[in-house]
Amino acid sequence: MRILGIDPGYAIVGYAVLDYEANRFTPVNIGQISTKAGVPFTTRLNDIYEDMVSLIDTFRPDQMAIEELFSNTNVKTVINVGQARGVILLAAKRGGIPVFEYTPLQVKSSLTGFGRAEKKQVQEMTKNILRLSKIIKPDDAADAAALAITHGYTVTSRKLGAGGFDGEI
Repeated sequence: MRILGIDPGYAIVGYAVLDYEANRFTPVNIGQISTKAGVPFTTRLNDIYEDMVSLIDTFRPDQMAIEELFSNTNVKTVINVGQARGVILLAAKRGGIPVFEYTPLQVKSSLTGFGRAEKKQVQEMTKNILRLSKIIKPDDAADAAALAITHGYTVTSRKLGAGGFDGEI
């Protein structure tokens, strides 16, 4: 199964394309989509959408794992990330890619066994699981890889009869 992990944003969208077979992950492509500050926001959204379509067309993922939107104190940031997330979801839908969402707590629990793990712990586990020599940079790409790993583990648990999988959004 090929999984596209997405850490949504409007300045940087982290992504990770991982192949998952026989309980083993193989990195295919890990990176970021960046948009330019100072250009109209609609242009940034369009750039994200076009880059997502290109990623989907190039790597042909079977499923997408994306971080669930969470609220913080900056309402404008939440709204803008929500809009970016919307164009990402649209690209997935148009590409026929089922989308599954996970909270940061689910990702931390899946990778470290502890829902309150520090970011550094999650990054170290991601590096180890993917058999990399160093931690993925930038953080957005590392988060996307962690989301893809979480999805792979969750799908495997579901097939084995374990509970806790909410399914496609």
